[in-house]
Amino acid sequence: MVHVVRRLLLGQGVNPVVCEVGEDADEAAIMASLPPEAHDERPTAAVFVGGRLVGGLDRLMAVHISGELVPILKRAGALWL
Repeated sequence: MVHVVRRLLLGQGVNPVVCEVGEDADEAAIMASLPPEAHDERPTAAVFVGGRLVGGLDRLMAVHISGELVPILKRAGALWL
């Protein structure tokens, strides 16, 4: 899934920073570091843009398809068009 997220963002002209968490990581510590709205989804890929949670891969794809992704990236200063 991380590969798909990375390819989508690279395709938009964004250079994403990817932090992969291993399976042996402390899940409680990870969940504590995420915003409360992320606790419901438990996404395998948590996508943040400008420090704000977009969601998992499904949400990122939905935002992209709806045309909302580019404005989000621009507001965050991640994309200059």
